[in-house]
Amino acid sequence: MEQQFISNLSTTSFSIEEGSVNAKSPSNIALIKYWGKKKNQIPTNSSISYTLTNSYTETELKFKKKQSDNFEVEVYLEGEKKNSFSPKIITFFERIIDYVPFLKGYKFTVHTHNSFPHSSGIASSASGMSALALCLVQIENNLGANLSEEESLKKASFLARLGSGSACRSVFKGLVEWGENNFIKGSSDLYGTKYPDTEIHEVFKTFHDTILLIHEGQKSVSSTVGHNLMNNHPYAEHRFVEANENLEKLIPILKNGDVKAFGELVEHEALTLHAMMMMSNPAFILMKPNTVAALEKLWEYRRETDKQLFFTLDAGANIHLLYPASDALEIEIFIEKELKAFCQNGNYIKDKVNF
Repeated sequence: MEQQFISNLSTTSFSIEEGSVNAKSPSNIALIKYWGKKKNQIPTNSSISYTLTNSYTETELKFKKKQSDNFEVEVYLEGEKKNSFSPKIITFFERIIDYVPFLKGYKFTVHTHNSFPHSSGIASSASGMSALALCLVQIENNLGANLSEEESLKKASFLARLGSGSACRSVFKGLVEWGENNFIKGSSDLYGTKYPDTEIHEVFKTFHDTILLIHEGQKSVSSTVGHNLMNNHPYAEHRFVEANENLEKLIPILKNGDVKAFGELVEHEALTLHAMMMMSNPAFILMKPNTVAALEKLWEYRRETDKQLFFTLDAGANIHLLYPASDALEIEIFIEKELKAFCQNGNYIKDKVNF
């Protein structure tokens, strides 16, 4: 199936001497987690995520024709040159050269900006690689590929996956599924699939996601290392089966609007991800003491008020608080009064799902 993404451009058709393109791509937060991967960024289980509104990456990709037959990339994050980022981009280019034939014909300069702290468990690689992939597809179209909007988004998702697996889900708005299965039409291991809005109850389209920045520094273990720990994990196979089963359970919940069942399933998924890391060899604890304290405070608040406040976690210490707009006013007072104290420097991000 990868053949559908081979470019129709010839290596002699790069008529543009230089230029620049721009893309903005949201972060995403997985509800059913992808954890573990096979060769070529193929997921070991299906996953589904919300894309966000206020947490995003903006990227400008400048390109200038050159003669040398190699990859040339400079990367600037928040205006500061990052030499350490260039090898990762070159590795990405090496993976996708069969699908993007002009990569050696130009020198590229990447200027990228995140609206959130980098490498702190808010999927910066997902939004970053997604934005870069969208830029590359724009250049391909400018050079004459003439892909339709649907084809462009699908190819961008395919390319983004080869840079960062979850990046394939950041190309689309709303709920996005990734991973081939028998219960979601159009699902694929090669790219993300936008989950049909008509199959989602309106309450889930109103959800807020307030991100408690418990720790704003880099994670103690990268996502790549974390995924690789699943290769010899004693409970990996059971986890892969369970994740697919949980996604199948989520489908009727999304349709019928059962917020309580949604929250319980999403919280279980988050804690399972962290449990797998704690049971790996070597073991990692990605939560911080304030993560645990904030979760206990959340549970206490929910017991006392019966408000529809739930959480999920990515592979880091920060907490994504999920709640419908109908309860937002009271819950956000609680966040400010009680949960803000657990955040580093009192910082949190008010976000919402992107439909």
